[in-house]
Amino acid sequence: MKQTLNGFLFILIFAMFGVQCTFLGQKEEVENHWENPLPFDLEEIQKRGFIRAIVDNSSTSYYIYRGRRMGYEFEMLRNLASKLGVRLHLIVKSDIDEAFYLLNKGKADIIAMNLEINEERKVLANFTKPLGQMGTVLVQRKDLRMVKDYHDLQDKIIHIRKDAVYKAQLQDLQDAYGVTFSVLDEKGDSEALIQKVVNGEIEYTVTDKVVGMVNATYFDNLDVDMEISPKSDVAWAIRKNAPNLEKAINEWISKNVKSGYINTLYAKYFQNSKNSYFRNNSPFSSLAGNAISPYDDIIKKGAENLGWDWRLLASLVYKESRFDTTATSYAGAVGLLQLMPVTLERFGVENPNDPLESLMGGVNYLKYLDKFWRERIPEANERIKVILASYNIGHGHVEDAWKLTLKYGGNTQNWESIARFLQMKSDPKYYNDPVVRSGFAKGHLAVNYVDDIMILYDSYRVLIEP
Repeated sequence: MKQTLNGFLFILIFAMFGVQCTFLGQKEEVENHWENPLPFDLEEIQKRGFIRAIVDNSSTSYYIYRGRRMGYEFEMLRNLASKLGVRLHLIVKSDIDEAFYLLNKGKADIIAMNLEINEERKVLANFTKPLGQMGTVLVQRKDLRMVKDYHDLQDKIIHIRKDAVYKAQLQDLQDAYGVTFSVLDEKGDSEALIQKVVNGEIEYTVTDKVVGMVNATYFDNLDVDMEISPKSDVAWAIRKNAPNLEKAINEWISKNVKSGYINTLYAKYFQNSKNSYFRNNSPFSSLAGNAISPYDDIIKKGAENLGWDWRLLASLVYKESRFDTTATSYAGAVGLLQLMPVTLERFGVENPNDPLESLMGGVNYLKYLDKFWRERIPEANERIKVILASYNIGHGHVEDAWKLTLKYGGNTQNWESIARFLQMKSDPKYYNDPVVRSGFAKGHLAVNYVDDIMILYDSYRVLIEP
């Protein structure tokens, strides 16, 4: 019995030791994301119908101002997407490392952050033709003891954006001048660090010269005169295995540099400091405030009544009227939610130019559409898209598409399936079908309408707090 027990213990110890050795001896093999990027080139992007681009939420890249999407990179990307015949989907990130990961994993197609081209980054991705040049400057306050010479940086602490090229530039400066200082990486974008300098939370940061100059126009107490690194080329990044996309973007860049379009945008966002100041410091900007429009309070009230996220309802209002209470369409629709006279009368709106009355009339119409579709499409997210299409083109046309979806074996509870048949309502084969009651319709316009609102809503969700 004792020998049996000893034998069992020996086997158990050996097994445990053997397993331990196995684990110690193994080296986990982790594939670097840049070594085998997802194969997804221009043809696949065009077939999918949209291109994904990573941007910053900053005064020079992408932000919301009075409900409108703006920014240097945003306007260029929107123009590029139009030329490629696709829609633009934006991903807001400040982490550059994560941006390269998403790019190579196929979660994004472009990193549009005006990245400096260097050998380390060339391992991670390919770069487009340069979109310009940017230098790097030290950001400090004028009312403190200012750094006027590189040797004044001795024993200082400089806070920089994580994964930015600034760290290597500062290391080169230390090596060249024999000065020692600390560099602390922080998550977030450069403008958040500049704001910390303004607030006195940190003494120094480093940023692109143009970003520093733009911010110095807002804050008189900022100094951005000290150069850390001279100008160098900046560009967008794309996957290494997307040659056709790279070629198309480079052709677009060459054409727009030659036409002056890119220079015009540069002047708009970097040289017109007065307009930039008002946009970036407005309470209706995602950079300085958390408001979308002057009507946020009544939009929130309407959204609560409807059971929607208020930012979704704000997206619909922007799409309809750009928050203009006096807006009138060519067809006679009026008010914040552009209601037709018959709808105004039906839902008791006496003064369509009154923001609250107009908005609540539209909300009551949306509630009617929600009730109309609730049993057929129980899932709220899918139903909302169908409601939006109904609001745009009329629920009769959308109901026809729903019936066609049912007849041809599609998923009648899925917006994409319904949308496919709504787009077919301009084809005689479908609008003459016996199940169709409302006839011909330019259904693709309603589908694009829904896409526009949902894309804007995604932007509001990312940039504006609930």
